[in-house]
Amino acid sequence: MSKILIRGAKVLGGEPQDVLIDGGTIAEVGAGLSAEGAEVVEAEGKVLLPGLVDLHTHLREPGREDSETVLTGTRAAASGGYTTVFAMANTFPVADTAGVVEQVWRLGKEHGYCDVQPIGAVTVGLEGRKLAELGAMHESAAGVTVFSDDGKCVHDAVIMRRALEYVKAFGGVVAQHAQEPRLTEGAEMNEGVVSAQLGLGGWPAVAEESIIARDVLLADHVGSRVHICHLSTAGSVEIVRWAKSRGIAVTAEVTPHHLLLTDELVRTYNPVFKVNPPLRTERDVMALREALADGTIDIVATDHAPHPHEDKDCEWAAAAMGMVGLETALSVVQETMVDTGLLDWAGVADRMSFKPAQIGQAKGHGRPVSAGEPANLTLVDTAYRGPVDPAGFASRSRNTPYEGRELPGRVTHTWLRGKATLVDGKLT
Repeated sequence: MSKILIRGAKVLGGEPQDVLIDGGTIAEVGAGLSAEGAEVVEAEGKVLLPGLVDLHTHLREPGREDSETVLTGTRAAASGGYTTVFAMANTFPVADTAGVVEQVWRLGKEHGYCDVQPIGAVTVGLEGRKLAELGAMHESAAGVTVFSDDGKCVHDAVIMRRALEYVKAFGGVVAQHAQEPRLTEGAEMNEGVVSAQLGLGGWPAVAEESIIARDVLLADHVGSRVHICHLSTAGSVEIVRWAKSRGIAVTAEVTPHHLLLTDELVRTYNPVFKVNPPLRTERDVMALREALADGTIDIVATDHAPHPHEDKDCEWAAAAMGMVGLETALSVVQETMVDTGLLDWAGVADRMSFKPAQIGQAKGHGRPVSAGEPANLTLVDTAYRGPVDPAGFASRSRNTPYEGRELPGRVTHTWLRGKATLVDGKLT
């Protein structure tokens, strides 16, 4: 593997430095570096980050290859600056056995655009009645450490307690989709003023908050780790803040779209804005931003949820829930958190690389940009601003809520262990 010299990049947004990559490893970081025969990447004015880590991605394979595959999903990830993604278990068949998680893991190894770490299902078939093979999935070649029934809530308190007790034995974590099913029957959007005016079934904030409250208490009771997926309400923030003040081992994520978009957009009846949990109010959005800034919310995770055209291009009630997000996540975070002064680029690296890698135990990822570390890196042109064009997405699906919207920042280069997966904005 040839040497690469990244010249003049602002490492984590700091002073310009040169970074020398040699053989998949960062060999040296400093000013005025030179390396004979090295490929030079001129990075003046650009920000260099550790490769991004997404703890919440839907790759759809096996079973829904019409919406995404491991290949297309990891290409989308590389385009967005990610070097590893955690693939959710709601595939067909469900990733509830060692065999299925190993299949997804091996597909990631074959394609090579980023590392793929499967997430195992908590319950068999995501049905919420019987624990899946948690130990077998952990001991498999995939080495699963994160378990989730995402898309469905583990609503039975006894099952949730058993799962927390089981994963405690090997340091795993249960990632909960917090949605009390009885409170969200027929729900199509956030319950509030807009849902009442539109006559659409409401998804109340308490349906999320009640499950989070229960689960942090269960985690405290058994001494295990719980992670809250796509937290979306101001009330949820307060519950997590209280739990952390008590020393409970809880972490939480927020999606880019919940940092930017509100339920007012549902007035268009455009199904691209239909997502679970739903878009909330401006008050919720502001609370989420502040919580991400102060560390109450630990990470940003995309909840990349690709759907084929026919599943979104239909009437609101029949449309599938979900949005693609891998290729726009960093731009949305720059818009909502960096350009507003709530986070600096070191903070972005913490929320989008260091901490998600730590929570998911992604070896070799989320590491400092320093000598001796794996060369998993992302270079960002933060001065760029332009409209989002889904026609240029690497993802197989195009269900983005940002089409035509101007967003800042553009990932120009991504390196996975020193190998370029994206060069000048184009996949290798």
